[in-house]
Amino acid sequence: MAQDNSQKLVDEIEKKHGKSIQQLIDEREKRVKDAIELREPDRVPITLGTGVFAARYAGLKASSMYYDQAAYREASKKMLLEFEPDDAMAMGPMNSGTVMEMLDDRQYRWPGGNQPDDLSFQFVEAEYMKADEYDLFLADPSDFVLRYYLPRTYGLLAPLPKLPPLRTLIFGMGIQGLTSILTSPEYRKIGKMLLKVQEEHTRLMQENIEFSREMAQLGFPSPPIGQGRGITFTPFDVISDRLRGMRGIMIDMYRRPDQLLEACDRVMEWWLSICVPAEPDPKGRLRRAGMPLHRGSDGFMSDAQFEKFYWPHLKQCIDKNVELGFIAAPFWEGIWDNRLEYLLDLPKGKVIFHCEKTDVFKAKEVLGGHMCIQGGVPPTILQTGSPQDVEEYCKKLIKVVGKGGGYIMGVGSSMDYARPENVKAMVDSVKKYSP
Repeated sequence: MAQDNSQKLVDEIEKKHGKSIQQLIDEREKRVKDAIELREPDRVPITLGTGVFAARYAGLKASSMYYDQAAYREASKKMLLEFEPDDAMAMGPMNSGTVMEMLDDRQYRWPGGNQPDDLSFQFVEAEYMKADEYDLFLADPSDFVLRYYLPRTYGLLAPLPKLPPLRTLIFGMGIQGLTSILTSPEYRKIGKMLLKVQEEHTRLMQENIEFSREMAQLGFPSPPIGQGRGITFTPFDVISDRLRGMRGIMIDMYRRPDQLLEACDRVMEWWLSICVPAEPDPKGRLRRAGMPLHRGSDGFMSDAQFEKFYWPHLKQCIDKNVELGFIAAPFWEGIWDNRLEYLLDLPKGKVIFHCEKTDVFKAKEVLGGHMCIQGGVPPTILQTGSPQDVEEYCKKLIKVVGKGGGYIMGVGSSMDYARPENVKAMVDSVKKYSP
């Protein structure tokens, strides 16, 4: 029955456009590739993420992403088939509320779990590494992660500090004690729960794979995957997000800058040690390496601090991803108005500037012809504006930022609570006003 429904949808799509599904895919992918590589496509491409918007558009709560994945996939399908973007992100649910509950995940708040049903997820920043633990972290990072970090971030793993430092086992001491700990009732409980976690995770991933196949048959293939592993977080952001929190790391820049820099250097080494070159896609599709940038924007640190703590590693990360064969596609969160000139030192035509709150028109002035610009549509106008407001703003983006190519229209960040008629106005604008 599912196959019959898919074929019916294929027939309807091909009749609507007068083209085969493969022709539609080829057109969309060429449009996006031309923009990334700084050529002028037949029209400005548009990208949409499903997120909470897809759930709300189908009359579901945000919690469906975590607890009713089948319904959420249908909601994502409905959204993509009706809005028909050239590029789509996060087409399947990547998290399971059940898994997060079993782990007692303390770094996230998610809808339907420890967050109301209709609110987006939140990342919980905290000092998961204390200020006086830098030396411990640097001296034996694996021990720190196992016996300090994991018990603080997952309640299920609270007993891990009872393990002895594993480095002591090379002296021939402690194996009996380790055995008694690992076979104790509380550790057996962890083992049983982790088996359930893996079963749930495997189920979700398999269902997402099947859903991706179905969406590809309908004209919305997932980004190409295969062998390859790039760098997905800058060292400063790793330490800020996962270990010290924003408050902690801001203080560290003043009180313990040498330890902070040493930690950043060490994290950079670890990233480089696990990188794998991208496997070329047989169809020539571009492999993108995403990277959310959290602390490098104008408001978090001075230019001098940026040049000392953030930029050298960021540039190294992006250069490495390009060297590995990826298009570097960071999400440049916050405002980068005062730091756009730095980006001219990055490889031309190999990096995407996904613009959140930066002045997108200034970004075009500085980066145009050097770097593809993506985004630029404020979520606020999609939430509170009228379709006419959206159309006029998008028209300006197309005429100014889209001039000469190198632009992908999209939302600056999340469009979770956008009005559907405004999203439609945004999508329609690229067809109406592109040259």
